[in-house]
Amino acid sequence: MKIAIIGTGNLGSSIAKGLIGNKSFTSLYLSDKNTSAVVQFTDEEYVTITNYNKEAVMNSDLIIFALQPRHIESVLKEVASLITKKHLVMSVAAGYSLEKIESIIGEDKHIIRVMPNTAISIGKSMTCLSANSVGEEKIELAKTIFNQLGTTMVIPEEQLQAATVICASGIAFWMRLVRATTQGAIQLGFEAEEAHQLALQTCYGAASLLKESGKHPEAEIDRVTTPSGCTIAGLNEMEHQGLSSALIQGINASFEKINQIKNG
Repeated sequence: MKIAIIGTGNLGSSIAKGLIGNKSFTSLYLSDKNTSAVVQFTDEEYVTITNYNKEAVMNSDLIIFALQPRHIESVLKEVASLITKKHLVMSVAAGYSLEKIESIIGEDKHIIRVMPNTAISIGKSMTCLSANSVGEEKIELAKTIFNQLGTTMVIPEEQLQAATVICASGIAFWMRLVRATTQGAIQLGFEAEEAHQLALQTCYGAASLLKESGKHPEAEIDRVTTPSGCTIAGLNEMEHQGLSSALIQGINASFEKINQIKNG
């Protein structure tokens, strides 16, 4: 498949890395006004770097608009006349609705909103998909592409805002938890590098246990806690200090903010 990514910031570059790592294309155009941002891909086979969006569209079957909401409208208008019914159009712009995209390029086009996270660069993204009525014909193709780069879930468009918070912003939330665990390990006497390795592998192991066992987190917690033990003492103190409450409040704050952006 001939793919174009328009916009190569953090997320666009992460998608490109994932596609290149999986060789998921016959050609890949990376278009950005600042081509120095993608100099890392210059020597990749079948990859073309350009600052001419129309060139990227004309040489693609699938177009991924990896742009911020404030930039996507002008770019869509720039290339709208070149987008045909043969194209599959994807947008990762948070809060920019399918209806808005249809109003620019036509409701007869295949359009899918995509919300991955930066773990897509290593093939570990949780990617949510939502299509317009025509785009539903291509949803299995979209799943095939993004399942090579992690895991996909098809959801109603009205849930994409929440999915952005849980999956995209969620990467940062989990990073902060790993950092806090690392800091705790340093306080207990480990060197910084050792502390980071301990925290990182334990986090990875916890997620892997849940993913492979399919169990509820509390079921795995019960396997670790013993009566009057150190684990339950630590968990209870974290709850007394508001760990779960702080996480939930943070998620809700992010959700409120993303809705302000959408309605702004």
